[in-house]
Amino acid sequence: MSAALSHQHMTVKHVLNHDIMHCTADGVQGNHLYSGRALGVTDPGDIIQLHPDLQPLWRDIESHYQRVGLPYSRNVIWNLDLGQLARHAGFRPSVFFYGPHEARVWGDSGWFETVDFINSKNNFMALAEELGVDAPKTICFNSVDAVTPEALQDVVFPCYLKAAISVSGVGIYRCDDGSELAQALTKFEPGVPVQIQEEVIAESFLNLQYIVEHGQLYRLAATEQILDGFVHQGNRHPASHEPWDIVEPMAEWMVKHGMQGIFAFDVAVAQTDRGLRFPAIECNPRFNGASYPTLIAAKMGIPEWYAVTFSTRHRKLADIDLSGLEYDHESGQGVILVNWGTVLAGKLMFLIAGSEHYQKMVQRELAARLD
Repeated sequence: MSAALSHQHMTVKHVLNHDIMHCTADGVQGNHLYSGRALGVTDPGDIIQLHPDLQPLWRDIESHYQRVGLPYSRNVIWNLDLGQLARHAGFRPSVFFYGPHEARVWGDSGWFETVDFINSKNNFMALAEELGVDAPKTICFNSVDAVTPEALQDVVFPCYLKAAISVSGVGIYRCDDGSELAQALTKFEPGVPVQIQEEVIAESFLNLQYIVEHGQLYRLAATEQILDGFVHQGNRHPASHEPWDIVEPMAEWMVKHGMQGIFAFDVAVAQTDRGLRFPAIECNPRFNGASYPTLIAAKMGIPEWYAVTFSTRHRKLADIDLSGLEYDHESGQGVILVNWGTVLAGKLMFLIAGSEHYQKMVQRELAARLD
């Protein structure tokens, strides 16, 4: 896959606008600062759009990337105007999510329609059934109003009630019994499409990422989600399993219908009486949190890493001491800042390269320095 990536970087120049404000939940602190995490995946010939609030941090992130030897673009536009995606001859857009706003500017209807279709969890389940892709038992409803007592006769508890189109995990409720399900149903506005899904007892969750370049599908990376209970803590590579064959029919269908860029599938690892099962839960037809460290690791040739977000009392990169911890090419170990603009809101995402033992040691040290 790294060969495909290097080929992509040599032949395709991008305008990157990875603002998430058009497609994320309202009220999450610091969401407007996420455009910065795309800097580490740029090449010197690219153009990147960054939120103007990040400008005071620019010198410090440049110094960090130069010290760790990560190539990046210095061609910065300090605004997030989507119109820039189509103003640069010879450049293709790279966006977090190719939604209606992006399609209005770039005009690739096949890309937009594929994203729009598979972004519905109900459409995902229908396509999984059509293509023979293993998925959890799910009852889909075009509207929450269609959830009648008769329709619930086959529901096995515990189950999950989910909005068919959710934002950042919002609109998901675990229900232990019928009364909890009835209560959860009241949380949705009339007419909202929903689904009721069996609970999959999973020992872990995988993120299988693909990239499309020049109409060709490539496997990008399999990463493993690190969970604390139900809370997503970070992502690790390599993953314990790489069941690509489970989701590949769907990935190929998406490319045939016009998908571009990066997309990923969430797959559960479930132990059953007949051995391991890998049910596909959903498709993220976009970049996700694991995509940024994955692409940085591919650029740097890092085989083993962990990506994790820390809280910090600091509000400037200049106040954070990473001496002795920054990535070193000789040892192949150390930290690289991924989501750096969010320091203004007291959060930072790091890629930690090295063995699992080293990762744990560095996490303790980072936590102490960031506190």
